[in-house]
Amino acid sequence: MMKLESQNLTLVSEFYLMGFSEDLELQPFLFGLFLSMYLVSVLGNLLIILAVSSDSHLHTPMYFFLSNLSLADMGLISTTVPNLIVSIQIHSRVISYVGCLTQMSLFLSFGCMDAMLLTVMAYDRFVAICHPLNYHVIMNPRLCVTLLLVSFFFSFVETQLHLLVALQMTNFKDAEIANFFCDPFQILNLSCYGTFTKSIVQYLVSIVYGMFPISGILFSYYKIMSSILNMPSSGGRSKAFSTCGSHLSVVFLFWGTGIGVYIGSLLSDSSRNSAVSSFMYSVVTPMLNPFIYSLRNRDIKSALRMFYDRII
Repeated sequence: MMKLESQNLTLVSEFYLMGFSEDLELQPFLFGLFLSMYLVSVLGNLLIILAVSSDSHLHTPMYFFLSNLSLADMGLISTTVPNLIVSIQIHSRVISYVGCLTQMSLFLSFGCMDAMLLTVMAYDRFVAICHPLNYHVIMNPRLCVTLLLVSFFFSFVETQLHLLVALQMTNFKDAEIANFFCDPFQILNLSCYGTFTKSIVQYLVSIVYGMFPISGILFSYYKIMSSILNMPSSGGRSKAFSTCGSHLSVVFLFWGTGIGVYIGSLLSDSSRNSAVSSFMYSVVTPMLNPFIYSLRNRDIKSALRMFYDRII
């Protein structure tokens, strides 16, 4: 690392990630906690994928998108937690410049894929409830694959835009990242770009990859709620609500923690609070998603039982 004292800038070859605690006695506990959460998350999401793929009754648009959401969740948590576990084990918070950019790119890719898939799943629920007779005609396999590819395309574009900006960053104010992984916004804040440029990048990303998906979800559920309230029977309303319950829970968990991280970074300079909020967003959410869908969904429960009986 070379320092340019006259400009107070740093040519960075490696970054230093912030740990959750410097207390050596806590390290074995943290290691066990994060390893357990990682294994539970990967196993839970893997079971969802296996259940959907092994049961022909679940070969529907909703479960097609759910299995891809589980795949994205596995990728999201695998981007950050293994590196965190290794850093605790070897007592090193160092990550190379290339490693940091790679982690940042993968995190953006899987995180954006999550956001896009949740929006697509909201549209799927809108068609299922508001246009039930034409559901299978509208949500045909070709459209489902197209929506998946569009989600992947937007994720790829966001990743490449961030990577393009990041590759222009050669000088940084500091080499210490106030988070347990290479958070894209933290990297941008450490860069020596002007305040105006940073704001443009942040607002553009927030609008395109934040406001648009949220607007799509809100519009879908506005139409869903209007359709449900117009249903004559309470049984029909209850069944319609039950089909949206799991998706709504995941949406609130994903976007609630995500917006919390964003607002918290604006209102508080506490690096510890930022790390905890990011942990909720990037680790706890992917871990809980399989439980939300399996506990509240009879089809998934039945498929998991059948899969268990088949391997036993």
